[in-house]
Amino acid sequence: MKIVVLIKQVPGTDNVKMDPGTGTMIRTGKGNIINPLDENALEEAMRLKRSMKNVTVTAISMGPESAMKAVKEAIAMGADGAILLSGRAFAGSDTVATARALSSAIKKLWPVDLILCGERATDGETGQTGAMVAAMLDIPVQTYVQKLEVGDGVITVERLVEGGFERVQVKMPALVTVIKGINQPGFPTLAGKLRAKEVQVPIWGPEDLGLVPDEIGLKGSPTRVVKIFSPKLSRDTILYRHDNTGRAVNELISFLTAREIV
Repeated sequence: MKIVVLIKQVPGTDNVKMDPGTGTMIRTGKGNIINPLDENALEEAMRLKRSMKNVTVTAISMGPESAMKAVKEAIAMGADGAILLSGRAFAGSDTVATARALSSAIKKLWPVDLILCGERATDGETGQTGAMVAAMLDIPVQTYVQKLEVGDGVITVERLVEGGFERVQVKMPALVTVIKGINQPGFPTLAGKLRAKEVQVPIWGPEDLGLVPDEIGLKGSPTRVVKIFSPKLSRDTILYRHDNTGRAVNELISFLTAREIV
């Protein structure tokens, strides 16, 4: 069984920076991490590898060369190999261009039985890329998955829906996006880290995927960020200091009463 896990390197919560000129996220800084939900996807692949025979797991990521850290970490966590899609032409790709590049990479690895990824990324929060990859590969997709079982040529999943869950069975090959509750991601082992240092990770550019500049990057992205700005918060603060006269309490009650809050 051949499993591909799509991972993305994202800025840490306190390290998000935007380029005001292009409207794209700056991804070359320090403090970048593997998208947390992609870690759940990777852990699910490791669970299947431990419970089944003849399972290989390949991690694929698209990003600058600094994203090599993320794919190396995936290998340290148990992936058999990894591929990094990198090059200046990929810069500024929206979800459509990103899905086009990822699906092209998967086609080079075909046949693939199962593709796993996080339900969304913490930087864009769109939740679109996984479903787009499945559409471009013309395979079934199941989203918001909280439980996954693999049978003879089929997968059975529990999808989280409003008010409960639904149980669905689809034929492989298929793509699954997972939610946080599906498992608890593990940590890289010392042996895994040592192995990750030795594994050679190929870097594929657009030419390796058969893509032209108009299909990726800003040119291949139909969506645009028109404007970026920081919201301005204005507060008219009234400070009431408590003392033994009870004046602060009376003033607060009067304030709330005037606004029909109490």
